[in-house]
Amino acid sequence: MTLDEIKRLIEFIKANELSEFELEHDGVKIRLKSGFGHHVAAAPPMVAPLTAPTAVSPTPVAPGAADEGSELAIVKSPIVGTFYRAAEPGAKALASVGDVVRKGQVLCIIEAMKLMNEIDSEYDGEITSVYLENGQAVQYGERLFAIRPTT
Repeated sequence: MTLDEIKRLIEFIKANELSEFELEHDGVKIRLKSGFGHHVAAAPPMVAPLTAPTAVSPTPVAPGAADEGSELAIVKSPIVGTFYRAAEPGAKALASVGDVVRKGQVLCIIEAMKLMNEIDSEYDGEITSVYLENGQAVQYGERLFAIRPTT
């Protein structure tokens, strides 16, 4: 691997705010770490991810007509990619409406540039909405889930 290729990898990590990146190619293994809060693992499409980003910050917002008087936390996408509800085709969804989730529990997977990124819950609570369909493209900041936090 050339110095220019390594520099391009470093720029890729900075541009995508990754904290860790590992590559093994032609007998050369490179592992780069950064100070950002995301963790990703290289994996073929639709394979169970190995690690998870931790910088997803759900934003509390007032709910619509669903539940007057309570607040919902909205989990937004930290990256651009493809939204997957399960770790592999045909598997049960990681999180569905009505599921009670715990902080740190994987809610979905977003594939970006052949990297599978697990999106974790930042709250304990109940899933009240899933905003995207499996396999749908997702943009940075787009809503993924609404969670009614437990106190």
